[in-house]
Amino acid sequence: MLKTFSVTDIGKQRELNQDYVFSSEERIGNLSNVFIVADGMGGHNAGDYASRFTVDTMVEEIRGSFEQSPVKILENAIQSANRQLRDKAAENPKLFGMGTTVVAATLIGRYLQVANVGDSRLYVIDDKITQITRDHSLVEEMVRMGGIDRETAKLHLDKNIITRAIGATEQIDIDFFQVELKPGDIVLMCSDGLTNMLEDEEIRMIICGQRDIIEKAQKLVEAANNHGGKDNIAVILIEPFADSTSLTEE
Repeated sequence: MLKTFSVTDIGKQRELNQDYVFSSEERIGNLSNVFIVADGMGGHNAGDYASRFTVDTMVEEIRGSFEQSPVKILENAIQSANRQLRDKAAENPKLFGMGTTVVAATLIGRYLQVANVGDSRLYVIDDKITQITRDHSLVEEMVRMGGIDRETAKLHLDKNIITRAIGATEQIDIDFFQVELKPGDIVLMCSDGLTNMLEDEEIRMIICGQRDIIEKAQKLVEAANNHGGKDNIAVILIEPFADSTSLTEE
């Protein structure tokens, strides 16, 4: 029933790909499936290290967890990855200050359980596009406080400054969401390398304009690069009620 496709792309202007994705339709520990997008930050190779290390650590924590609650499993995995990433940064001056966003999801029947830290996003798309996660960013805080409007926020010079990240603080605040999905829904998980290049409605039109899940993802990456490709791009697409197929492209 489940069909997924994941891809990362370096973009047009970066020398390193600091985005990292993990997509498994197979059971890992007590979760029936696991999907994670991470967008690393930090000089030299630190951002690349942070995103990979965080995702790999989360997967290992999920695999070994005895918890039954999906929320608790994801929470423990993220908190553990945060602690271990901070330990690595303390050991190596070259990794000091590194961090990463994380958006993680698991599908249980028709319910999607989502965990988020940072400004990577999860959307649900049908005849409209709905952002489920809430960005932990400076401009999003300004919008919520009424300081600036949504249109101004898109062009704001500080839009890449995030207010929460894995590795930034000893304890991390995680947002959790539960979404009830219906047949025809498509789930998109992505880094800001996609959403800073494309409007939400452009994303919806591209996804709805392609029949094949691989083409949907490839067209998103292509469009982001055509709009400038200023950052790395990470995309996971999930069709929860399709025929079961899993494909990954690096």
